[in-house]
Amino acid sequence: MRNQTLRNQRKVLAQQAQQKAIDVRRNAGFDNKSPLCIYGLCDKLNVRVKFVDISMEGIYLREAEPIILLSALRPLPRRIFTCAHELGHHVFGHGSTIDELIEESERSKAFQPEEFLANSFAGFLLMPVLGVRKAFVSRGWNADSATPEQVFTVACSFGVGYETLITHMAYSLKMLSSSRASTLLKTKPKAIREKVLGRLSTDPLIIADEHWSMPTIDAEVGSLLLLPTGAEAANDTITFEENHPKGRLFKANRPGVVRVYCRDTGWAVFVRVSRYQFIGLSQYRHLEEVEDE
Repeated sequence: MRNQTLRNQRKVLAQQAQQKAIDVRRNAGFDNKSPLCIYGLCDKLNVRVKFVDISMEGIYLREAEPIILLSALRPLPRRIFTCAHELGHHVFGHGSTIDELIEESERSKAFQPEEFLANSFAGFLLMPVLGVRKAFVSRGWNADSATPEQVFTVACSFGVGYETLITHMAYSLKMLSSSRASTLLKTKPKAIREKVLGRLSTDPLIIADEHWSMPTIDAEVGSLLLLPTGAEAANDTITFEENHPKGRLFKANRPGVVRVYCRDTGWAVFVRVSRYQFIGLSQYRHLEEVEDE
């Protein structure tokens, strides 16, 4: 009986989270089928975002000028999801919160409704069901039989982690069976990078193919970017590494913004590169470094 009550509570909270995510997107001028920049959304909602040098996931401070603090030490996709999670606390009117490292919080199995609500909101906000379906269909892939590399590519397009997308598809969107999700989770991002690159690499990898639908790609210094065949960069913010069977590989070289384009197809995006583990307000993360005189 207790388990059934908990399942019902989770279902109700997930429905509330999905509807709130739809409302927030619509009110901010975003459709419900495209990826979005979470930091840009926070700007629209007058919620400041600041990266700090603290070992935790994130903090939401409910003040006259609300602010979200994110750990600069966490991987880029993790910061994006955590920002959406903290924004969930804001839009649901929760009080100030401190979210510890995921690895530590998972040790506590007690169900926390506000945390579940914020987490569900983050998933639906960043990965709406129509958007995830479109991401697979536009590439000619079946979501329920996608390979790890294909799932990784779609995860990149939403700015989230590989495991985050799989979990959301399985338990929130019901697009994957639990057994299929378990099989996909056995393949780790490190192994996917090695397969894609044909070599071992500890550098984060972002795959942005010709179906990338955002006008921007967010990266940080040291990240690798696998871009479509024929891609060229307008300056050395990112530098060409090598040709690849599925495109051209670049590396984020320095902070700044660079236009990347393909002459033959018209494909174009702006790559925004931040300093590695940048500390400061989110709107300043792409400012170029000023050389000492």
